[in-house]
Amino acid sequence: MKWPIAVAAVLVLAVPAGIGACASGGIPKSPTRLQALLDQLVRDAGVPGAQLVLTSDGHDVQLTSGVADTTTGAVFPDAARARIASNTKTFVASVVLQLVAENRVELDAPVARYLPGIVTGPGGDGNRVTVRNLLQHSSGIPDYLSRMDLDSVEALTQSHSISDLIRLGLDQPTAFSPGTSFEYSNTNYLLAGQLIERVTGVAVDVEVAQRIIGPLGLHDTYWPQYPIDSVIRGPHPRAYLEADGGRVDITDIDPNGGLPDGAMVSTGRDLNRFFIALLSGTVVPPAQLAEMQRTVADPHSPDRIGLGLFGRTTVSGVQTWGHGGSIPGFYTANGATRARAVTIILNQLPTESGPGIDDVIAALVDEAMRP
Repeated sequence: MKWPIAVAAVLVLAVPAGIGACASGGIPKSPTRLQALLDQLVRDAGVPGAQLVLTSDGHDVQLTSGVADTTTGAVFPDAARARIASNTKTFVASVVLQLVAENRVELDAPVARYLPGIVTGPGGDGNRVTVRNLLQHSSGIPDYLSRMDLDSVEALTQSHSISDLIRLGLDQPTAFSPGTSFEYSNTNYLLAGQLIERVTGVAVDVEVAQRIIGPLGLHDTYWPQYPIDSVIRGPHPRAYLEADGGRVDITDIDPNGGLPDGAMVSTGRDLNRFFIALLSGTVVPPAQLAEMQRTVADPHSPDRIGLGLFGRTTVSGVQTWGHGGSIPGFYTANGATRARAVTIILNQLPTESGPGIDDVIAALVDEAMRP
Protein backbone atom coordinates (compact mmCIF):
# COMPACT_ATOMS: atom_id res chain seq x y z
CA MET A 1 0.00 0.00 0.00
CA LYS A 2 1.29 3.42 -0.86
CA TRP A 3 -0.20 6.04 1.40
CA PRO A 4 -0.04 9.73 0.58
CA ILE A 5 2.63 11.29 2.79
CA ALA A 6 3.66 14.86 3.69
CA VAL A 7 6.06 13.02 1.51
CA ALA A 8 24.70 -13.76 9.94
CA ALA A 9 27.85 -12.18 11.12
CA VAL A 10 30.96 -14.25 10.35
CA LEU A 11 33.60 -11.53 10.44
CA VAL A 12 34.11 -8.48 12.60
CA LEU A 13 35.04 -5.53 10.42
CA ALA A 14 36.57 -2.18 11.25
CA VAL A 15 33.71 0.05 10.16
CA PRO A 16 32.23 3.30 11.48
CA ALA A 17 29.72 3.31 14.32
CA GLY A 18 26.26 2.38 13.17
CA ILE A 19 27.46 0.00 10.48
CA GLY A 20 27.00 -3.72 11.06
CA ALA A 21 28.50 -6.32 8.76
CA CYS A 22 26.23 -9.32 8.29
CA ALA A 23 28.82 -11.18 6.22
CA SER A 24 32.28 -10.83 4.79
CA GLY A 25 31.49 -9.53 1.31
CA GLY A 26 29.66 -6.74 -0.45
CA ILE A 27 31.26 -3.93 1.53
CA PRO A 28 30.52 -0.60 -0.11
CA LYS A 29 33.47 1.46 -1.27
CA SER A 30 32.42 4.30 1.01
CA PRO A 31 30.49 3.05 4.06
CA THR A 32 31.17 6.37 5.78
CA ARG A 33 29.36 8.18 2.97
CA LEU A 34 26.41 5.77 3.20
CA GLN A 35 26.21 6.27 6.97
CA ALA A 36 26.30 10.05 6.61
CA LEU A 37 23.50 9.97 4.05
CA LEU A 38 21.39 7.66 6.24
CA ASP A 39 21.90 9.99 9.21
CA GLN A 40 20.87 12.93 7.02
CA LEU A 41 17.74 11.10 5.88
CA VAL A 42 16.65 10.47 9.48
CA ARG A 43 17.19 14.13 10.34
CA ASP A 44 15.57 15.59 7.24
CA ALA A 45 12.59 13.20 7.26
CA GLY A 46 11.89 13.86 10.95
CA VAL A 47 11.67 10.16 11.80
CA PRO A 48 12.99 8.24 14.84
CA GLY A 49 15.27 5.88 12.95
CA ALA A 50 16.22 3.88 9.89
CA GLN A 51 17.95 0.73 8.75
CA LEU A 52 19.74 0.18 5.44
CA VAL A 53 20.65 -3.28 4.15
CA LEU A 54 22.95 -3.67 1.17
CA THR A 55 23.17 -7.12 -0.45
CA SER A 56 25.94 -7.92 -2.91
CA ASP A 57 27.14 -11.32 -4.12
CA GLY A 58 25.07 -13.04 -1.46
CA HIS A 59 26.49 -11.02 1.42
CA ASP A 60 24.81 -8.31 3.48
CA VAL A 61 25.96 -5.06 5.02
CA GLN A 62 23.66 -3.38 7.53
CA LEU A 63 23.61 0.23 8.69
CA THR A 64 21.40 1.87 11.30
CA SER A 65 20.68 5.44 12.29
CA GLY A 66 18.57 6.95 15.04
CA VAL A 67 16.45 4.72 17.24
CA ALA A 68 13.98 1.88 16.87
CA ASP A 69 12.27 2.71 20.16
CA THR A 70 11.89 6.29 21.35
CA THR A 71 11.20 5.13 24.92
CA THR A 72 14.21 2.88 25.43
CA GLY A 73 16.58 4.38 22.86
CA ALA A 74 17.23 0.93 21.39
CA VAL A 75 18.57 0.82 17.85
CA PHE A 76 17.10 -1.25 15.01
CA PRO A 77 17.64 -4.98 15.66
CA ASP A 78 19.57 -7.11 13.22
CA ALA A 79 17.43 -7.96 10.18
CA ALA A 80 14.52 -5.94 11.52
CA ARG A 81 11.08 -6.89 10.29
CA ALA A 82 8.77 -4.17 9.03
CA ARG A 83 5.49 -3.73 7.22
CA ILE A 84 6.72 -3.39 3.64
CA ALA A 85 3.51 -1.87 2.30
CA SER A 86 3.47 -1.54 -1.50
CA ASN A 87 6.47 -3.80 -2.03
CA THR A 88 3.71 -6.42 -1.66
CA LYS A 89 2.55 -5.38 -5.12
CA THR A 90 5.69 -6.78 -6.74
CA PHE A 91 4.99 -10.18 -5.17
CA VAL A 92 1.38 -10.03 -6.36
CA ALA A 93 2.38 -8.93 -9.87
CA SER A 94 4.92 -11.77 -9.98
CA VAL A 95 2.21 -14.33 -9.24
CA VAL A 96 0.04 -12.87 -12.02
CA LEU A 97 2.99 -13.14 -14.44
CA GLN A 98 3.53 -16.75 -13.37
CA LEU A 99 -0.12 -17.40 -14.26
CA VAL A 100 0.52 -15.71 -17.62
CA ALA A 101 3.46 -18.09 -18.19
CA GLU A 102 1.13 -21.00 -17.34
CA ASN A 103 -1.37 -19.75 -19.96
CA ARG A 104 -4.01 -19.22 -17.29
CA VAL A 105 -4.09 -15.43 -17.65
CA GLU A 106 -3.60 -13.14 -20.66
CA LEU A 107 -1.98 -9.79 -19.93
CA ASP A 108 -3.95 -7.90 -22.51
CA ALA A 109 -7.29 -9.59 -21.87
CA PRO A 110 -10.06 -7.53 -20.29
CA VAL A 111 -10.37 -7.85 -16.55
CA ALA A 112 -14.03 -8.81 -17.00
CA ARG A 113 -12.90 -12.17 -18.35
CA TYR A 114 -11.59 -13.06 -14.89
CA LEU A 115 -13.72 -10.84 -12.66
CA PRO A 116 -17.11 -10.64 -14.41
CA GLY A 117 -19.37 -7.93 -13.08
CA ILE A 118 -16.79 -6.53 -10.63
CA VAL A 119 -15.22 -3.60 -12.49
CA THR A 120 -18.25 -1.44 -13.13
CA GLY A 121 -19.28 2.10 -12.37
CA PRO A 122 -17.94 5.57 -13.08
CA GLY A 123 -14.44 4.49 -12.06
CA GLY A 124 -13.87 1.85 -14.72
CA ASP A 125 -15.23 -0.68 -17.20
CA GLY A 126 -13.91 -4.23 -16.87
CA ASN A 127 -14.51 -4.80 -20.58
CA ARG A 128 -11.97 -2.07 -21.39
CA VAL A 129 -9.49 -2.32 -18.51
CA THR A 130 -6.90 -5.03 -19.10
CA VAL A 131 -4.82 -7.10 -16.67
CA ARG A 132 -1.76 -5.13 -17.84
CA ASN A 133 -3.55 -1.88 -17.01
CA LEU A 134 -4.10 -3.05 -13.44
CA LEU A 135 -0.47 -4.06 -12.89
CA GLN A 136 0.91 -0.88 -14.52
CA HIS A 137 -1.51 1.59 -12.94
CA SER A 138 -2.75 2.59 -16.37
CA SER A 139 -6.37 1.54 -15.74
CA GLY A 140 -7.71 4.97 -14.78
CA ILE A 141 -9.46 3.36 -11.79
CA PRO A 142 -9.28 5.83 -8.87
CA ASP A 143 -7.49 5.05 -5.63
CA TYR A 144 -9.80 4.01 -2.81
CA LEU A 145 -7.39 5.61 -0.32
CA SER A 146 -8.43 9.05 -1.52
CA ARG A 147 -11.74 8.44 0.25
CA MET A 148 -10.25 7.25 3.56
CA ASP A 149 -9.06 8.90 6.75
CA LEU A 150 -5.36 8.13 7.09
CA ASP A 151 -4.43 10.38 9.98
CA SER A 152 -5.99 9.05 13.18
CA VAL A 153 -5.39 5.98 15.31
CA GLU A 154 -9.13 5.37 15.49
CA ALA A 155 -9.40 5.29 11.70
CA LEU A 156 -6.45 2.92 11.37
CA THR A 157 -8.13 0.36 13.65
CA GLN A 158 -11.30 0.17 11.57
CA SER A 159 -11.63 -2.84 9.28
CA HIS A 160 -13.09 -2.75 5.77
CA SER A 161 -14.02 -5.52 3.39
CA ILE A 162 -12.06 -5.73 0.17
CA SER A 163 -15.27 -5.47 -1.84
CA ASP A 164 -16.22 -2.24 -0.06
CA LEU A 165 -12.79 -0.76 -0.74
CA ILE A 166 -12.94 -1.70 -4.41
CA ARG A 167 -16.30 0.06 -4.62
CA LEU A 168 -14.81 3.14 -2.97
CA GLY A 169 -12.46 3.34 -5.92
CA LEU A 170 -14.91 2.44 -8.66
CA ASP A 171 -17.61 4.80 -7.42
CA GLN A 172 -15.34 7.77 -8.20
CA PRO A 173 -15.10 9.16 -11.75
CA THR A 174 -12.35 7.56 -13.81
CA ALA A 175 -9.22 9.66 -14.22
CA PHE A 176 -8.55 8.70 -17.87
CA SER A 177 -9.23 6.04 -20.49
CA PRO A 178 -7.41 2.75 -19.91
CA GLY A 179 -3.92 2.67 -21.33
CA THR A 180 -3.67 6.39 -22.08
CA SER A 181 -1.90 7.59 -18.94
CA PHE A 182 -0.51 6.59 -15.53
CA GLU A 183 -1.90 7.22 -12.07
CA TYR A 184 -0.95 5.17 -9.02
CA SER A 185 -4.01 3.49 -7.53
CA ASN A 186 -4.09 0.88 -4.79
CA THR A 187 -7.48 -0.25 -6.09
CA ASN A 188 -5.69 -1.87 -9.04
CA TYR A 189 -3.95 -4.34 -6.76
CA LEU A 190 -7.04 -5.17 -4.73
CA LEU A 191 -8.46 -6.28 -8.08
CA ALA A 192 -5.24 -8.10 -9.02
CA GLY A 193 -5.47 -10.07 -5.78
CA GLN A 194 -9.07 -10.96 -6.54
CA LEU A 195 -8.06 -12.06 -10.04
CA ILE A 196 -5.45 -14.45 -8.61
CA GLU A 197 -8.02 -15.97 -6.28
CA ARG A 198 -10.65 -16.39 -9.02
CA VAL A 199 -8.17 -18.01 -11.44
CA THR A 200 -6.46 -20.34 -8.96
CA GLY A 201 -9.21 -20.93 -6.43
CA VAL A 202 -6.59 -20.28 -3.74
CA ALA A 203 -6.21 -17.24 -1.46
CA VAL A 204 -3.68 -14.72 -2.75
CA ASP A 205 -1.57 -14.89 0.41
CA VAL A 206 -1.28 -18.67 0.02
CA GLU A 207 -0.28 -18.32 -3.62
CA VAL A 208 2.43 -15.80 -2.72
CA ALA A 209 3.72 -18.05 0.05
CA GLN A 210 3.75 -21.22 -2.06
CA ARG A 211 5.07 -19.68 -5.26
CA ILE A 212 7.60 -17.14 -3.94
CA ILE A 213 8.26 -16.95 -0.20
CA GLY A 214 8.80 -20.69 0.27
CA PRO A 215 10.83 -21.43 -2.87
CA LEU A 216 13.15 -18.47 -2.26
CA GLY A 217 13.62 -19.31 1.40
CA LEU A 218 12.50 -15.89 2.61
CA HIS A 219 12.29 -17.01 6.23
CA ASP A 220 11.61 -13.53 7.68
CA THR A 221 8.83 -12.71 5.21
CA TYR A 222 5.15 -13.44 5.69
CA TRP A 223 1.62 -12.26 4.90
CA PRO A 224 -0.16 -11.36 8.19
CA GLN A 225 -3.52 -12.98 8.86
CA TYR A 226 -5.76 -10.09 9.81
CA PRO A 227 -7.03 -9.40 12.46
CA ILE A 228 -5.37 -12.12 14.56
CA ASP A 229 -1.86 -11.29 13.37
CA SER A 230 -1.54 -7.57 14.03
CA VAL A 231 1.60 -7.86 16.17
CA ILE A 232 4.71 -8.15 13.99
CA ARG A 233 6.45 -11.48 14.50
CA GLY A 234 10.16 -11.53 15.31
CA PRO A 235 12.56 -8.63 15.97
CA HIS A 236 11.25 -5.28 14.77
CA PRO A 237 11.39 -1.58 15.55
CA ARG A 238 8.52 0.31 17.06
CA ALA A 239 6.41 2.11 14.46
CA TYR A 240 5.13 5.64 14.86
CA LEU A 241 2.49 8.02 13.55
CA GLU A 242 2.30 11.80 13.90
CA ALA A 243 -1.24 12.27 15.22
CA ASP A 244 -3.13 14.38 17.73
CA GLY A 245 -0.26 16.82 17.96
CA GLY A 246 2.38 14.24 18.85
CA ARG A 247 4.10 10.98 18.00
CA VAL A 248 1.97 7.90 18.68
CA ASP A 249 3.20 4.29 18.84
CA ILE A 250 1.11 2.25 16.37
CA THR A 251 3.40 -0.81 16.14
CA ASP A 252 0.64 -3.28 16.97
CA ILE A 253 -1.91 -1.81 14.57
CA ASP A 254 -2.04 -3.31 11.07
CA PRO A 255 -3.30 -0.40 8.92
CA ASN A 256 -3.63 -2.56 5.81
CA GLY A 257 -5.72 -5.41 7.18
CA GLY A 258 -4.06 -8.12 5.08
CA LEU A 259 -4.92 -6.61 1.70
CA PRO A 260 -3.00 -7.42 -1.52
CA ASP A 261 -1.96 -3.82 -2.12
CA GLY A 262 0.33 -3.74 0.92
CA ALA A 263 -0.08 -6.53 3.45
CA MET A 264 3.32 -8.14 3.82
CA VAL A 265 6.00 -8.09 6.52
CA SER A 266 9.63 -8.61 5.59
CA THR A 267 13.22 -7.48 6.22
CA GLY A 268 15.67 -5.52 4.12
CA ARG A 269 17.67 -8.71 3.71
CA ASP A 270 14.73 -10.74 2.40
CA LEU A 271 13.49 -7.94 0.16
CA ASN A 272 16.91 -7.65 -1.42
CA ARG A 273 17.03 -11.39 -2.08
CA PHE A 274 13.56 -11.29 -3.61
CA PHE A 275 14.35 -8.47 -6.01
CA ILE A 276 17.70 -9.98 -7.03
CA ALA A 277 15.99 -13.34 -7.67
CA LEU A 278 13.22 -11.66 -9.66
CA LEU A 279 15.64 -9.68 -11.83
CA SER A 280 17.77 -12.81 -12.34
CA GLY A 281 14.84 -14.72 -13.84
CA THR A 282 14.29 -17.04 -10.89
CA VAL A 283 10.79 -15.89 -9.98
CA VAL A 284 9.17 -15.52 -13.41
CA PRO A 285 10.37 -16.79 -16.81
CA PRO A 286 12.41 -14.42 -19.03
CA ALA A 287 9.51 -13.53 -21.33
CA GLN A 288 7.33 -12.50 -18.40
CA LEU A 289 10.19 -10.62 -16.71
CA ALA A 290 10.60 -8.67 -19.94
CA GLU A 291 6.90 -7.73 -19.71
CA MET A 292 7.38 -6.56 -16.13
CA GLN A 293 10.24 -4.35 -17.35
CA ARG A 294 8.31 -2.80 -20.25
CA THR A 295 7.74 0.66 -18.89
CA VAL A 296 5.80 3.85 -19.29
CA ALA A 297 6.86 7.22 -17.92
CA ASP A 298 5.72 8.58 -14.58
CA PRO A 299 4.92 12.24 -15.27
CA HIS A 300 5.59 13.11 -11.63
CA SER A 301 9.03 11.52 -11.12
CA PRO A 302 12.11 10.15 -12.90
CA ASP A 303 10.70 6.65 -12.46
CA ARG A 304 9.53 4.47 -15.30
CA ILE A 305 6.61 2.18 -14.47
CA GLY A 306 6.58 -1.51 -15.30
CA LEU A 307 4.31 -4.26 -14.03
CA GLY A 308 4.77 -4.17 -10.27
CA LEU A 309 8.21 -2.62 -10.79
CA PHE A 310 9.59 0.91 -10.89
CA GLY A 311 12.75 1.50 -12.91
CA ARG A 312 15.22 4.32 -12.38
CA THR A 313 18.75 5.06 -13.57
CA THR A 314 21.06 6.26 -10.81
CA VAL A 315 23.37 9.25 -11.12
CA SER A 316 26.26 6.88 -11.76
CA GLY A 317 24.34 5.29 -14.64
CA VAL A 318 23.13 2.04 -13.06
CA GLN A 319 19.67 0.86 -14.13
CA THR A 320 17.87 -0.15 -10.94
CA TRP A 321 14.49 -1.70 -10.26
CA GLY A 322 12.34 -1.86 -7.14
CA HIS A 323 9.06 -0.65 -5.74
CA GLY A 324 9.07 0.88 -2.28
CA GLY A 325 6.12 1.47 -0.03
CA SER A 326 4.61 3.68 2.63
CA ILE A 327 2.08 2.89 5.31
CA PRO A 328 1.42 4.51 8.69
CA GLY A 329 4.39 3.41 10.80
CA PHE A 330 6.81 2.46 8.03
CA TYR A 331 8.43 3.81 4.87
CA THR A 332 10.53 1.64 2.54
CA ALA A 333 12.71 2.54 -0.45
CA ASN A 334 14.83 0.22 -2.56
CA GLY A 335 16.81 -0.35 -5.74
CA ALA A 336 18.15 -3.56 -7.25
CA THR A 337 19.99 -5.17 -10.13
CA ARG A 338 20.62 -8.85 -10.84
CA ALA A 339 23.66 -8.80 -8.54
CA ARG A 340 23.09 -6.12 -5.92
CA ALA A 341 20.22 -4.58 -3.99
CA VAL A 342 19.64 -2.02 -1.26
CA THR A 343 16.61 -1.49 0.99
CA ILE A 344 16.05 1.42 3.37
CA ILE A 345 13.39 1.18 6.09
CA LEU A 346 12.14 4.07 8.24
CA ASN A 347 9.95 3.47 11.30
CA GLN A 348 7.68 6.41 10.60
CA LEU A 349 6.41 8.12 7.49
CA PRO A 350 8.48 11.22 6.77
CA THR A 351 7.04 14.26 8.49
CA GLU A 352 8.70 16.52 5.94
CA SER A 353 8.24 16.25 2.19
CA GLY A 354 9.72 17.63 -0.96
CA PRO A 355 12.61 17.03 -3.30
CA GLY A 356 15.15 17.21 -0.47
CA ILE A 357 14.14 13.84 1.00
CA ASP A 358 13.77 12.27 -2.43
CA ASP A 359 17.26 13.52 -3.28
CA VAL A 360 18.78 11.97 -0.15
CA ILE A 361 17.11 8.62 -0.86
CA ALA A 362 18.30 8.78 -4.48
CA ALA A 363 21.82 9.55 -3.26
CA LEU A 364 21.70 6.59 -0.86
CA VAL A 365 20.60 4.21 -3.61
CA ASP A 366 23.19 5.65 -5.99
CA GLU A 367 26.02 5.26 -3.46
CA ALA A 368 24.96 1.71 -2.58
CA MET A 369 24.60 0.63 -6.21
CA ARG A 370 27.69 2.42 -7.56
CA PRO A 371 29.96 0.00 -9.51
